[in-house]
Amino acid sequence: MPPMSDALSQLSEAIRAGLPGPSKGCKPLIEGLFGGRYHQRHFQTAFMRDAYALASDGGGKVPYAGIINPENPPSGPYGGTSLVWFPAEVGSLIVFVVGTRGLSPDEGILMRPGHRRRIASLRRYLSRERVTTWTKPDPAALGVKVPESISGKFPSFAAAFKRYGSEVYAAAEVPKDPDGARRVVRAFLDLYAFERGWQPMAAARAEYEQLQSKLREDLFPAVDAESLYELVRERRFVVLEGPPGTGKTRLAEEIRRTRFNGSGMTVQFHPAVTYEDFMIGLSPDASSDDLRFDVRPGVLLQASALAAERPALLIIDEVNRADLGKVLGEAIYLFEPDTVGGEQARSVQLSHTWNGNSSFQLPENLYVLATMNTADRSIASMDLAVRRRFAFVTMYPDRRVVEAHAPAVALEIFNQVADIFVEHAPLDALSLMPGHAYYLAKTEEELENRLRFELVPLFDEYLRQGVLGAASTELHALRDSLADRVA
Repeated sequence: MPPMSDALSQLSEAIRAGLPGPSKGCKPLIEGLFGGRYHQRHFQTAFMRDAYALASDGGGKVPYAGIINPENPPSGPYGGTSLVWFPAEVGSLIVFVVGTRGLSPDEGILMRPGHRRRIASLRRYLSRERVTTWTKPDPAALGVKVPESISGKFPSFAAAFKRYGSEVYAAAEVPKDPDGARRVVRAFLDLYAFERGWQPMAAARAEYEQLQSKLREDLFPAVDAESLYELVRERRFVVLEGPPGTGKTRLAEEIRRTRFNGSGMTVQFHPAVTYEDFMIGLSPDASSDDLRFDVRPGVLLQASALAAERPALLIIDEVNRADLGKVLGEAIYLFEPDTVGGEQARSVQLSHTWNGNSSFQLPENLYVLATMNTADRSIASMDLAVRRRFAFVTMYPDRRVVEAHAPAVALEIFNQVADIFVEHAPLDALSLMPGHAYYLAKTEEELENRLRFELVPLFDEYLRQGVLGAASTELHALRDSLADRVA
């Protein structure tokens, strides 16, 4: 970490101290960031305000200091997004806030999906650092006030929330310890700098890029085998959803192989799968000279037989490709985690007697892990009756997998694609971001083939279908760049 005498540390110390504030005011400390942490040329795109003196004017006004858009007037109400802190007798509250004059001149930042997602990622990042943080789901929603359940967590700043509760869209109390204060102030400042396009000085670049990487990774949280296994054991019926290429099937098979000692089976659903395939049906007896039929147990009954002696995992791959209402039939009644086994176990009547039984119930040792592709728009989503009976875990593209198992250029391309989707894609298009499997290669030549024959054609399909909204222009430019690169 840089020495505590650097520009950021001096500013964070002043913010941490609260009122009455530095003797020479906050502006010199803010100015020190330019040439100290960010390039001096960005000083022209920053405008500082220092209103600590409001604390002593006796008018009940809220003291503050911070950085606002330079297109605003030198005093009075302003608009756009700003980085502000409200000092108290001890400590400060640091916030992102929209000026009381509205979104202008920062509509481009405040209404961009990427800013909203990074703000949410900042909250998760600081929460893991045990910093009390709150963010508004939509920074541009000026009519939405900070909830009382949140403002109540910051009693020292009640006046700030009362005055600016509709404008604040991210808030964190600056920790009392110097290292913690610097970490929180740095996170808010570097995110604000990123949105403004400020470039860090060489000495600060590693810290700056580390935060951006943390926020990027947090936008797509990783799913590990152990946590997924614990959920399967606890919840019994789980769906692993996500875009293609994220390793859903691979992870499900790993769970069965390593946690269930290979016990269980895998079935892939598709439009031709029927109730008879899944539950029970009749099939012709090919060994008989006469036309006769035998009872054929379906996948669920077969998996249940495997679970008679020890825990078994039934993997249903591409679960949403089948007509689940028809495939499950009355068996949907069985998929209630709290009613499997014991006195409360549910049972259904079978359409045919199997092994001398005309009824069926799920054994306690049977677990179900399904995978679901969220990118295929031709597939209807699960109806609520089915969805209620499963827990859902989303698998996102994993940057760390690309970093560990692909040439360095693959990570560069992955980051470009991720930034486009995060920055511009509407919510329903974020699930279309290609998974990390599209970038995995042992050599650059192999990577070029994957780009040419897999990734670029996928982008062409997205663009042809028009499913990316505002992200289409940026993705088209990247698509052409990649195509030229591998031509």
